[in-house]
Order: sequence, then structure tokens, then C-alpha cells
Amino acid sequence: MVIIIGSDHAGFELKEKVINFLTDKYEIKNMGTFNSERCDYPNIAKLVCDNIDNNIGILICGSGIGMTMAANRFNHIRCANCYDTITAELSRKHNDANVLSLGARMEWSQDFNNVINIIETFLNTNFEGGRYQNRITLFTK
Repeated sequence: MVIIIGSDHAGFELKEKVINFLTDKYEIKNMGTFNSERCDYPNIAKLVCDNIDNNIGILICGSGIGMTMAANRFNHIRCANCYDTITAELSRKHNDANVLSLGARMEWSQDFNNVINIIETFLNTNFEGGRYQNRITLFTK
């Protein structure tokens, strides 16, 4: 599995920490930004979403909301803004989310262990299919 990751300036520092943590376990494709200078999150979301294919994406901005909204404009993307392991698990099990969005300026994300637990839950949870597949089919037409 390749993880396609990107952030805006607000998420840059957290993205770099996540990349450092995940590099030994996964192939990582860093789509930017590559410094903490101001940039527009929709441009980064587009770069990540254009490269998803059958991979998993991680997007990081200040709240996670902007990246989620930008990513979900793409027909093949199901992006979930997760803030704990329960939302990460359910976004995969029930919604087959293929992109995880995180908020670097949120209180919960100040503890890096929380961030890693969310990411690992997202990466290690499989889609349940069945009745959930029917629901996904409805909103991907």
C-alpha cells in the first residue's frame, strides 16, 4: 500500500512527523507542501486526490475540514475528517473512506500518540461491504 500524503502550511509540521513515523512501514508519496509558507489547501487536496488510484490518502490542514471539503469534490474520493479511533474505524468499515483528513490545530492532535492511533486504525480497518456497499453506490453515481 502506498500512502499519498499532503498538507497545507498549517499541517506541514504534523505531516512531516507523520511521514517520519510511517516511512519504515509504508511507501510514502509526499505531495507537499514542502515548507510552512502559506499555501492554498485545495491545490494540495487535488494533488493527493489525483494520485489515489487504489491507495490511501492522508490530508492535513488546520482543522481537517477544508481538506475534507476539497477532497470530496472528486468522484472517486471518500474523505473522512477523523478526530478519534472510532471515527477512523467507522469511516473505513461503513463508508470505505480512502482518504483520511486530520486537523493539526485541534486540541486532540497535540498529542502525537492520538494522531498515530487514528492513522493506524484507519489503515488497518477494512470495509465491511454488504449493506454499506449499497449506500456507497447511491452517493457515487
